[in-house]
Amino acid sequence: MKIDFTTVWTILQRNLSFFIAGVKWTCLFAFVGTLIGFIIGVVVGGIRAVNIEHTDRPFVRFVKKVLLLITRFYVWVFRGTPMMVQAVFIYYLFKPVFQWNSHSAGMVVISLNTGAYMAEIIRSGIQSIDGGQLEACKSIGMSFFQSLVYVIMPQAIKNAFPSIGNEFVVNIKDTSVLNVIAITELYFQTVSIAGSNFKYIETYFITACVYLFLTTVATTVLNYVEKKLDVAENSNRKMIVESH
Repeated sequence: MKIDFTTVWTILQRNLSFFIAGVKWTCLFAFVGTLIGFIIGVVVGGIRAVNIEHTDRPFVRFVKKVLLLITRFYVWVFRGTPMMVQAVFIYYLFKPVFQWNSHSAGMVVISLNTGAYMAEIIRSGIQSIDGGQLEACKSIGMSFFQSLVYVIMPQAIKNAFPSIGNEFVVNIKDTSVLNVIAITELYFQTVSIAGSNFKYIETYFITACVYLFLTTVATTVLNYVEKKLDVAENSNRKMIVESH
């Protein structure tokens, strides 16, 4: 069986507006979901990286334990269940409460799902930083929170940037599962188009090429940004060495 490229071109021409609309929603969900998920991940990952010290006051130890329990449960649930199941469950569970539409629910779902993965990425990034830096911060009078925000976290995010960028690429593809709650992203549009023309091979070939194009562009941009960050870091190190 072969692909009829004449049919591919005809389908693309006739349904270009639908494909464009699907791409817009796919990119919007991937970008916003990754951005909000990153913010959630920074908060949750920071909490999960906190150590319970024997010098902590009882109340502080209690708060830390409760927060660690909540964040562990959150990560466990959202990393351990498919996003498709999460989308259906959360959408219908909270629809009577929030009276929301599928797009609002989808944005919440992809953000929470991404946040769980981002949390582990950030936690690993924090734990990759030499513990001596935290001790140095304490020695100059900085609190743990100040050390985390101003010293540890920027380095952790820099180290974890490739994994953070990969989550964005993954989200471009994973938005397709949100069609289960009738979100009109690229895959949803593809199903509709293929269902009307019965040209499944050619229609899905177009969609596969579009997804490949989107992920390639995203990967290229992220690699460029990563190289720029490396250049800036090397430049700063060179300036420090020269100053000494």
